[in-house]
Amino acid sequence: MAGDTSDTPLQAPPADLASLLGRVQQAGHRRESVSLGAILDSVGRRSFAPFLLIAGLVTLAPLVGDIPGVPTLMAMLVVLSCVQLLAGRDHIWLPAWLLERRVSREHFVKATRWMERPARWVDRLLKQRLVRLTRPPAHLPVALTCLLIALAMPPMEVVPFTANGAGLALTLFGLALLANDGLMALLGYALTGGTLALMILNLT
Repeated sequence: MAGDTSDTPLQAPPADLASLLGRVQQAGHRRESVSLGAILDSVGRRSFAPFLLIAGLVTLAPLVGDIPGVPTLMAMLVVLSCVQLLAGRDHIWLPAWLLERRVSREHFVKATRWMERPARWVDRLLKQRLVRLTRPPAHLPVALTCLLIALAMPPMEVVPFTANGAGLALTLFGLALLANDGLMALLGYALTGGTLALMILNLT
């Protein structure tokens, strides 16, 4: 576990996207840089949805997601999370070397504050619908799709816009599971297909 966390990793997941942003802004607040472990501890490790949201939002975030290597780091987070979810674990374990990866706190806070207004707008759109697409066992195809996205993310760093598409797809799946909103899951599946097709076209 990262050494700069003040929250327990067993706390309940956030209720919506605005709450998640509020929590992560406080992660590692006594340090000049914030670790991935502190960010994850701020939202809890009992739910798969916050992991997808963190990975997606960090990949999308200006000043953070554009840093070389960040999409690949987020891909590692998603791969490890998805594999453990598919294996039936109810608590996500991550290696210390991954949890200790850090980013400038100043850049991180600026990026999350930039997302606050869109987050409030997104939260108003979320509602429980098409819940068969998000409740077990439907979370398994979501995990498989997110695993596919994560495995494709490293080469996406050299194909313009595809990493952003992957980040948005992960965010949509995270929102779908967080709010039991099947429409977000459908949008995530559609965006995944489009993003992977764009990547393949650019690499061939």
